[in-house]
Amino acid sequence: MTSTAPSDTAASTTAYIDDFARFIAASPSSYHAAAEAARRLDEGGFTRLSESDEWPDEPGRRYVVRDGAVVAWLQPAGAGPTTPFRILGAHTDSPGFKLKPKPTIGSHGWLQAGVEVYGGPLLNSWLDRELELAGRLVTRDGTEHLVRTGPFLRIPQLAIHLDRDANTGLTLDRQRHLTPVFGVGDLAQADLVGHLAGLAGLTGADVAGYDLLTADSQAPARFGQDLALFAAGRMDNLSSVHAGLVALLAAGNPAQGGSSQRGSGQISVLAAFDHEELGSETRSGASGPLLDDILTRIGAGLGASASQRLRAYADSWCVSADAGHSVHPNYPEKHDPANLPIAGSGPLLKINATQRYATDAAGAALWARTCASAGVEYQEFVSNNTVPCGSTIGPLTATRLGIRTVDVGIPLLSMHSARELCHVNDPVALSAAIGAFFAPER
Repeated sequence: MTSTAPSDTAASTTAYIDDFARFIAASPSSYHAAAEAARRLDEGGFTRLSESDEWPDEPGRRYVVRDGAVVAWLQPAGAGPTTPFRILGAHTDSPGFKLKPKPTIGSHGWLQAGVEVYGGPLLNSWLDRELELAGRLVTRDGTEHLVRTGPFLRIPQLAIHLDRDANTGLTLDRQRHLTPVFGVGDLAQADLVGHLAGLAGLTGADVAGYDLLTADSQAPARFGQDLALFAAGRMDNLSSVHAGLVALLAAGNPAQGGSSQRGSGQISVLAAFDHEELGSETRSGASGPLLDDILTRIGAGLGASASQRLRAYADSWCVSADAGHSVHPNYPEKHDPANLPIAGSGPLLKINATQRYATDAAGAALWARTCASAGVEYQEFVSNNTVPCGSTIGPLTATRLGIRTVDVGIPLLSMHSARELCHVNDPVALSAAIGAFFAPER
């Protein structure tokens, strides 16, 4: 059965997917994703707070950006020291390649960029694509400048004439074979950092540091029968960031039935972390202090003692939303034979016996109630016993804070490819379910 929310007409699906495509196009790096989320939050009436300032205690809509992460929340009127949190956790980063120091290199007349592998990309999918570099430049005074090149790089594959075995066993050396080209000429006259600095109105000498990664520059696209398929880069995990952002903005918008002062039942939070693809152990990652710092400061503003803060956590929930796997029609043996999630049949409830996902029976019941309230179907995902699964921020959040956590996400094909694939109904259904999760329980 294809999942549909009550208002999920063809027109509303198109509107959602078009907006999702715009969000992806605006977010070639985690820093751009945080900036685009901040821009939308500003438009939605949220107030940006600095972590070095005192924070207001009164009800309101607020957010914080820390590097490539963003945390936003709705603090309702009547919230008190033991008011629980409803947290949607996601991550802003995606696999790819990160620019090294001294990045301007070359060979035999070709100008190349020195990069290292970031996360776990499906390496062959990045070959023979027009890539861009995107991220932040930091000047000596600490000022950050977002920059993106547009189509600029390409990792050229060796022609079949020069590797007759390429179609039977492609082996890529991460140091030798994955260095992109960006031009031809005299290496002594080339300056990649200077070029990037110029895009931000700076000189190369102004730049003291940078965090720049590759992104596929091809625009997102709908295609296939009934335009039911959607392909884009970075859907792992911008699909969840966007779904959570749309749901939180709707929850805080009186015109859409929400309000930042709609009762004291809960404090709704969107936590979009960086560096999940690296293990999350950074100041802006899920294993870092970011979420605990913010929840603690919210509680302090409500007068919560240490004991009351723990009581609030005991009644809180986190939905960890990260993309999962649809059954692959060409490799069904890689999936559990009894649990075969189908694209277009609703978001996933992700389950793992070794707690690589944080879902337990109580979390499964919460997700069932949430999806029923939203009017969407969902489907279980569990790995084949011979194909171990990855993990998410879910177990990290549960471990750090002791908050009950459930893992969910949309089903994808080609996860960690430069360009991933989903059914258009699934992101819409995920956002509807998150909206129900943010709605105060009656």
